[in-house]
Amino acid sequence: MQIERNRRGFPVHFKEGKHLKLADLRKEIQRKGWSNNYLFKTTIPKYPRPEFRVSHVKHDTCKEGLEGIWRDGGFKHPHVPLVWWSLVVGKEEVQSAETRLLEKEFPDRTEQQAAVQENFLSKFATSPAFSEKSRLGPYRFTFPLEEVLKAYSQQFCGRKQPVMRIYRTDLYKQEVMYAVLVHSPADNKRFSSFPLLSDDPDAVCVYKDGHFIWRAEAMCETHRFKLIHKPEVNQMETREVRPQFYVWDHIGMALHMKKNQVLQFNKNQLRENVTLCEQDNVTINKGPYEKFDEALNGVVQLWFGSKIPLEKERCSSTPQHYPSNRRKAESSRPSHSRRCTPYEKKMGDPASNVPRTQKVPQGGQPGSRSHQRAHTPVVRKDGNRHGW
Repeated sequence: MQIERNRRGFPVHFKEGKHLKLADLRKEIQRKGWSNNYLFKTTIPKYPRPEFRVSHVKHDTCKEGLEGIWRDGGFKHPHVPLVWWSLVVGKEEVQSAETRLLEKEFPDRTEQQAAVQENFLSKFATSPAFSEKSRLGPYRFTFPLEEVLKAYSQQFCGRKQPVMRIYRTDLYKQEVMYAVLVHSPADNKRFSSFPLLSDDPDAVCVYKDGHFIWRAEAMCETHRFKLIHKPEVNQMETREVRPQFYVWDHIGMALHMKKNQVLQFNKNQLRENVTLCEQDNVTINKGPYEKFDEALNGVVQLWFGSKIPLEKERCSSTPQHYPSNRRKAESSRPSHSRRCTPYEKKMGDPASNVPRTQKVPQGGQPGSRSHQRAHTPVVRKDGNRHGW
C-alpha cells in the first residue's frame, strides 16, 4: 500500500490491483504503521452488508465542466486519460437489496412473516453514496450503464466488448473508493498487471448482465441504528443508538481514453440526461458552487430553445422537474404520487423563481447521486476528481 497527496492536497492511501475489504484494509494500514481514526473504531453497532444491483451511472460537474461537455459534445478529462462515473443507488435499488438480503437470511420465512416485516435498510443507506446532493457541482449527467458502455465500445473498442479490471482501493480520511478500470481490448497488454473484474461471489464489485453488483462494506457513514436479527420469527429489526461516525465506501468507474479524446453523445441526449442537484455538506471543487437559479440559467443558455423539462434531484431517485424555458406554469401543487418531494423553497425566496405552488411538468430520466475521482496507471496519480 502507498500514500500520496491528491491535487487538492489531501492524503490518500491506495492499493493498486486490489479491492480490499475493510478487514484487509486495516491489516494493510497496520502493517505500514499508519493510522485512521474512523477505520479502526471498535464500537460501531451491527449493520447490514447488502448487495446492490445498479444499472445507472452518473457524472457530476461544475459550470466549467458543463460548458466543456456542451462544447465537446461529451465527456473527457482535461488532465488525465480517465473519465470517472459513480453508481446511481436510489430508493428502488435499496428496496430490492433489502428483499434479497431477507431472502438470503431467512430462506424459509412464510408469506405472513414477509408481510409483517418492516422496511429497515433505508435507515442504514445514509452515506454520500446514496445522497442526491453533489460534492463536485450542481450539474449531474445520468445514463444507463449499458448506454455508456455501448458508446465506449463503438468509439474506442472497435465495437468489441470493453475490458473491466480491478484498478485500486483508495482510502481517504473517512471514505473508501473501489475503482474499476474500463479500457479497450487493444490495451490488454498495457493493463495486464491489473486483475480482470471476475464474477467472484465474494468480491466487493462485479459486473454481470448489464449492471454492477456492489456488496457494500460500509453503507452508513453516520451510524444511528443497530441491526437486530430475530431468527425465531425470521425478522430483522432496528434499534436507535447514539450516532457514531465511521468510514463509508462506494464504487468508481474509470473509462480510459487518450488525451483529448471525448466520449461523445448528441447534444439532445446530453440535455435529456442532465439534472440539477443541491450542494453537499462537503465539497471538493475549488471554485464556488453555483446556486440553483444560476445553474438553471447555465443549462438554459447552453441548450437555448430546448423544450425538454429540466429536473432537480430531490429526496429520492426521482428528480423534480422544471420548464426549460422557465415560464410559469399553471398553479397547482405537485402530485403526491411522486417518489420525490417538491423543491421546497419558501414562497418568495429569491434563490428560486419557481413558487412552491407552481405546477411542474413531467418527463425526463430519473437520476441520483455522485462522486468522481481520477487516478491513472499511465500518468502521475494526482487524485483529480473532476473532468468534463
